[in-house]
Amino acid sequence: MSVIQDFLRYNRQVILPEIGDEGQAKLKSAKVLVIGAGGLSCPVLQYISTAGVGTIGIIDFDLIEIHNLHRQILYTEDQVGLPKAITAKAAVEKLNPLIEVLAFEEKLTIENASYIISQFDIVVDGSDNFGTRYLVNDTCVALSKTLVYGSILGFEGQLAVFNHQGSKNLRDLFPEPPNPKDVPNCSFNGVLGTLPGMIGTMMAHETLKLIIGLPSLRNELVLFKTLDWSFTKLNF
Repeated sequence: MSVIQDFLRYNRQVILPEIGDEGQAKLKSAKVLVIGAGGLSCPVLQYISTAGVGTIGIIDFDLIEIHNLHRQILYTEDQVGLPKAITAKAAVEKLNPLIEVLAFEEKLTIENASYIISQFDIVVDGSDNFGTRYLVNDTCVALSKTLVYGSILGFEGQLAVFNHQGSKNLRDLFPEPPNPKDVPNCSFNGVLGTLPGMIGTMMAHETLKLIIGLPSLRNELVLFKTLDWSFTKLNF
């Protein structure tokens, strides 16, 4: 029955010659950890789950708030006040009951980062602060884990792949995190809800390509400005 279910569910991507049965099998055996369950992570979770990534981890210690709803599209108003990780897990399981979803309702810290990240092949960072981003990066470097990175602000987004098969990492691009006082964030500067949807979808797309073995970003930072639809790729 599982083979039939897999065929019916995934055949539109399996028929792509670049994917095929072999690529779909790679997706099924892959283990991906998503850091955070907010604006970037919601589309990541939707698309990697519906594509058939076999094991997905979600780590987030936050609760759903009303101001999240314009961009965090896994949630509804009647879920305000509920834990994001647990709620996202339930939503993803409804999207694809054929996969395994693990929820970590806790904050990622120096104490637990290695234990949690070591259980997965690829890490997708949808966090919203530099402390977490550098902790995730440094742990991925220590454990030789591939990291898919994205960030957003206002109408602009960034995308990169770090530490994949010997490629560079976040500290090669930005050696030290900036002073938190000098960093704008969405809480004070705002973001249009569609932007995390676009960047998150790009992060999901790059994650699927990495799993299947398709060409992916390597020592490149993509800058995407949506007001004029300009893409810039910087080598580092």
